[in-house]
Amino acid sequence: MKTPVLLICVCSLLCSADAFAEAIPEDVRDQAASLRDAAMQDTMAYELVASLTQEVGPRLAGSPGDKAAVAWAIAKLESLGFERVHADEVEVPHWDRGTLDVRITSPYEQALVATSLGGSWGTAQTGIDAEVVRVASLAELRALSSEDLAGRIAFVDHVMERHKTGAGYGPSSRIRGCGHVVAAERGAVATVIRSAGTSSHRFPHTGSMLRERKPGKIPAIALSNADADILAYAVNSGEPVSLRMHSTARFLSNEMSANVVGEVKGQGALADELVILAAHLDSWDLGTGAIDDGTGVAIVTTAAKMIMDLDEAPRRTLRVILYANEEFGLSGARSYAEHHAHKIDKHTIGMEADFGPGRVWQLSSRVADDALDIIDELHELLIPIGVERGDNKAGGGADIGPLRRMGMPVFGLRQDGSEYFDYHHTADDTLDKVDRDDLNQNVAAYVTAAYVAANIERDFGRLPPDDSQYSCAAEFD
Repeated sequence: MKTPVLLICVCSLLCSADAFAEAIPEDVRDQAASLRDAAMQDTMAYELVASLTQEVGPRLAGSPGDKAAVAWAIAKLESLGFERVHADEVEVPHWDRGTLDVRITSPYEQALVATSLGGSWGTAQTGIDAEVVRVASLAELRALSSEDLAGRIAFVDHVMERHKTGAGYGPSSRIRGCGHVVAAERGAVATVIRSAGTSSHRFPHTGSMLRERKPGKIPAIALSNADADILAYAVNSGEPVSLRMHSTARFLSNEMSANVVGEVKGQGALADELVILAAHLDSWDLGTGAIDDGTGVAIVTTAAKMIMDLDEAPRRTLRVILYANEEFGLSGARSYAEHHAHKIDKHTIGMEADFGPGRVWQLSSRVADDALDIIDELHELLIPIGVERGDNKAGGGADIGPLRRMGMPVFGLRQDGSEYFDYHHTADDTLDKVDRDDLNQNVAAYVTAAYVAANIERDFGRLPPDDSQYSCAAEFD
């Protein structure tokens, strides 16, 4: 007997619908939606950012503020009821910014607002007084010869573009990271860059220099955008321009810091599998580290706490990791990945909050292809809070990058970065830049994703190992 075609089609549709519904069971969807809606109304996230930034303040790796932040995080996670709270010690560099004076001396005199880049060397006690050579990009800097730059100051005048995605940061951060190497190998005595930031105010942006090559110990500084305009104006006048700079920046002996870890323990057969919620505890020293990354600390801690407070424990364990020294070399990220490499298969998925308090506008991922239906359903849960569907090419974030490269899948909850680089790495990174409603929307997105990941039966597969990383070496090929 032949089965009627209509019956086959109906059965096929029913089976497909059942398979789709099973990606995130109804009870998990309902609870995730309830958590999402509760987070949109009110959370403790703002109070956490306020506490960290006002009571601890700047938290540069190796500094007294860094040690105070570790103590703060341990006490806070313990007081909130997290389990297995502990500090995993990590050795970190200790760089001291010292003092800096920069001014045009010819063809006229004008003081400039600037800051040393992280890892910059200082000047001799007598300072540096040298002619400026201006270029507009790293490629133009590479094209110069030793004859062009020897004994001079390289000024890389690249204007960072504003993007919702933060796409303009990549080219600017490569100049910040590698410009000093290119310039020093051509005999420059210092580098000056236009800040890797979009602020129109006189707030220079600091940030780390990459240090895998050490051609020469030259100072590297960033001018605020307004002051880069002043220097560019002088250069464009056609007359030779000289700068004088004096810096006492220096390296001190390495110090011990720590990744601070706390857990919401799972129950049942999946309890030894981990959902990673990551942020970094350190900050630069110019501001108080509110958007970078106090908000991240608050988002992931609050999301995990909301799940902890439910009547029933999650199936998988949520692990909050507040990483050490993201800003100045990823010391904590590298240490954690090295010490947990043998258990990478237990790291089911990770998500990181490190892009300020701008609203989450897109869900991307990097999961196995056969887990994309889970991402589709998770996205449906995030539509009510304004989240679009992204691609399956998420990077995850700097701190969980080493785990992703080992094969851990990641969620990418992309935040609106339109204004982030106005404040990023500046003295203007302070609590008043944090909007409570936007911060709560972030918590809503993270708690929804974390709850789903911790409670569905299926996992997200494994990724192929990936050891590709940017380095200054790419700028010399």
